Formats: sequence, C-alpha cells, structure tokens
Amino acid sequence: MKPMELLAPAGDITKLKAAIDYGADAVYLGGESFGMRKASKNFSNDQLKEGIEYAHERGKKVYVTLNIVPHEGDFDGAEEYVKELEAMKVDAVIVTDPGMFDTVKSAAPNMAIHMSTQGSITNSRAINFWHNMGAERVVLAREVTLEEIAKIKEAIPETMELEAFVHGAMCISYSGRCLISNYMTGRDANQGDCAHGCRYKYHVVEEKRPGQYFPIEEHEEGTFLFNSKDLCMIDRLDDVHKAGIYSLKLEGRVKSEYYVASIVRAYRLAIDAYYKDPNNWKDPYYLQELQKTSHRDYTTGFYDGKPGHDAQNYHNGGYIRGFEFVGRVLDYDKEKKILKVEQRNKIVIGDEVEIFGPGRKHVSHKITELFDDKMEPITEAPHPQQTIYIPIEGIFNTGDFIRMESKE
Repeated sequence: MKPMELLAPAGDITKLKAAIDYGADAVYLGGESFGMRKASKNFSNDQLKEGIEYAHERGKKVYVTLNIVPHEGDFDGAEEYVKELEAMKVDAVIVTDPGMFDTVKSAAPNMAIHMSTQGSITNSRAINFWHNMGAERVVLAREVTLEEIAKIKEAIPETMELEAFVHGAMCISYSGRCLISNYMTGRDANQGDCAHGCRYKYHVVEEKRPGQYFPIEEHEEGTFLFNSKDLCMIDRLDDVHKAGIYSLKLEGRVKSEYYVASIVRAYRLAIDAYYKDPNNWKDPYYLQELQKTSHRDYTTGFYDGKPGHDAQNYHNGGYIRGFEFVGRVLDYDKEKKILKVEQRNKIVIGDEVEIFGPGRKHVSHKITELFDDKMEPITEAPHPQQTIYIPIEGIFNTGDFIRMESKE
C-alpha cells in the first residue's frame, strides 16, 4: 500500500502555509462560493493562486470544496468557477451533490473529483458507482467502522482512493447533514453556515409547567444532549492504514493557525515514526501534543463500532484549553543566541514556555531575561504583537511557535 496522505484544513492563506510547512501532504480549502465553511475566511481567486503555487512548489496538493447541498438557484456561476479552478491547476474538487458532480464533469472533464463525507457513502456498491462515474476518491461517511472499511477496500478498484476523518470536531447529525442550525437560527448548516446548535445548553420543559426548565441530570450548567467529543485516531494509525484508508483528514478550517500547525505536526511525527518502525512507533508524546491544543475530550468515533454514551460530553459545551499560544519566532541569531519573537499573549519573566517547529519535539525554557525591540531589558511583554527578544540556546527557525501552560 502506498504511503498515507496527511490532509490538513486551510481556512485562509496563513493557515495553508502553516499546514504545508508543518508537514501536510495536501490541504483542503474553500473559495468564496460553493463551500461548506462560511465561518472561515476562505480564498479569493488571487489568494487561491498564491496558495496553489506555494503548495506545488513544495510538492504538495490543494483540494477545493464545492460541497454545499445546492438548491436550484445555487449553480449560477458554477461552471465558470470550475473552469477557473482548472486553469489554476487545482489538484481536485470535493463535491457532495450529483448535480455539482455533473457540473464539474461538464465544465472540466479532466478535473479530479473527490466525493465529500456529506455524500454519506458507507458501502462498496456506492463507491463503485461513483468510480464508474469518474470519481477518483471517496471521503467516507464518519459512521463506518474499521472492520467495514477493510471489507470495502477489498471490494473496490485499487485505483479508487479512500479518505476519512481521523481528527477533530464531530457533528451530531448523520455525516454532517444537520437541520438543528436551520431550525434554531435560520442558518443552513448544509450550505456552510452552521451555528453549532449541537453545542448549546439544553433543559427539559414539562408541558403543564411552561417556563420551568429542568436539567436532565443534576448539573447547574445544564445538559449538553448533542455534544460529541472530538475524534482522535493518532494512537491508531496502524489500524487506520491496515484498513485501507489512504488519506487521513484533519478537521478544523475555522480553527487558528496555531491549532493547524500543532495538529499537523503531531500527526506528521506519528506517521513518520510509523513508517520508520511499524512495530514500535507509538509514543505518548503525540497524544500529549494534541492535548495541548484547544479541544474537547477525545473519542475514536465509529471506528470501533457504534459509539456508546462515553462518546458524548454531557457536562459542558466548551473546549479544554490547557495551553495558550504566546508568540511566533521571527528570527534566531545563532551567534548571539537570541530569539526575535512576535508576542501574541502576555509573557513575563519567570514564565515556562515551550517552543516547537516542524518535524521535531518541543524545547522547554524558563524565561529569565526579556528585551524590547530596542534591546532594553523588560520584565513583561503585555502589548499584542510587540517585538521582543528572548535569550536562549538551541536550534530554532523562523515560524516556530511558542506556547505556555494557561494561567487561568
């Protein structure tokens, strides 16, 4: 089997570059139309050209989402847009709807097409149907198990690639097809405008006691009925690979640049370790790194079978934020042994920070000295994005991230 592809989210051009720099083999992103994530900044055509050039210069790929569930008036301009994507040399488009599939085939017959997870594809017959129609890849529904995937792989052509989510937020509705947002707020989740109603606090109202709200369990903040834990398969990459999944997809187009770099780096380290020694690759470090990002408790989703009650977080709808992003390395003077840093959150003398870059484990450092942009000594750096200098010995590069344990 060919090496796994690490596929990362890119909500804007800075996240695209972070994903590529930190080890992604490919990125998926949305343009200004026809995609499922209006909350991300998305890409203008000029930004898309820049991103494609950046990726291709480094031997990486770019997939563009056309994965809304379109209504009758939603195809206006679609053929022209597909032709523009073809001219930009996009590596593939991701679609959900047969109508959009047909539009792509009509406008750009040679364009590679991947079927979205919203296509709810759970069996080999459906995959073979789309293969016969000309699709090159299927993003499996999140509701399939590893056992099912292995059987699917045996029943499809070798040329058909399987992609699946291995990390990130899980939607409570089937394959992400949700009506809660539309019902609660009028925002259509199936056209990219989800309000995340599944994360709201819910109580029960008894019909003869209007206005009286009762928690379903004894918890003062309410009960979170639809709030799934986050998916994480970093300790199961061997199982994922053996089942036949080629592309490992990370969720998070609306997450931060720091988040994207962190999760891509962790999975890159784990994948590389797996290929180096398939029998002795596991290391608690990889999961520990993911736990230092903003996340909910982790679950393996449907991969081991139908999830039980422990796949849901009934107690709160928020994130665990044990660490915070505090700076980005602008330069490192090897002779003077000093970091030039763009500060992102307050840093003070005495803080314990961790510095990490692509392809290597982090470096821990207690700050004993700080200097401002004029090289005057300071005791703290409280101003957003101020330039500071931190004396430290080691190997560091422009673009490295600096984090520390949250003080809250």
